[in-house]
Amino acid sequence: MRLLNLMIVDDHALVRLGLKTSLEMEADFRVVAEASTGEQALALYALARPDVTLMDLRLPGLNGIETTGRLLQTDPGAKVIVISTFSGGEDIFRALQAGAKTYLTKSIQREEMVAAIRAVARGEGYLPASVASRLAERLQRSSLTTRELEVLRLVVEGETNKEIATALSLAEVTVKLHVGNILEKLKARDRTEAARLAIESGLIWLR
Repeated sequence: MRLLNLMIVDDHALVRLGLKTSLEMEADFRVVAEASTGEQALALYALARPDVTLMDLRLPGLNGIETTGRLLQTDPGAKVIVISTFSGGEDIFRALQAGAKTYLTKSIQREEMVAAIRAVARGEGYLPASVASRLAERLQRSSLTTRELEVLRLVVEGETNKEIATALSLAEVTVKLHVGNILEKLKARDRTEAARLAIESGLIWLR
């Protein structure tokens, strides 16, 4: 029986313990490395060379998306599954864009997680229906520009157009145009709804 070597990356020790205990109930699963930060994951990956890496999304320092991208740069054959409590379409889109093979939420049933790990290890695609639905919604929406994302972050923080203009060294009328474009792209009625959608989708991460 060939063992599947796994690495778990999560900044919460109890989450790592829970995943390790659950996954090693499978006779052919072995957790060979655990990391609490992206930087630690990169170092341990080079030593352990796991078959599949389970990567938390929101890590201190390098986040899960950045860490995934760096892993794929050093080893294009790396197989990463992003697993998170967040299920926003933007989070999913960015994780897959970085090179993750699939995206799972931490509410997933154990049997489905095991199936996903086995599929990814075999080089197959695997995307839960709920995740595929969120991704489809994201792909139907126009992407925000870098400047629009900067404006949106300040909208989320409750800044007025005048305050945003000062912070970004823009004319207030320009900020107003950006806000209008943001509302249209997010299909939001107003700034409050745009802020809510930005947080729920993962476009903006609260500090």
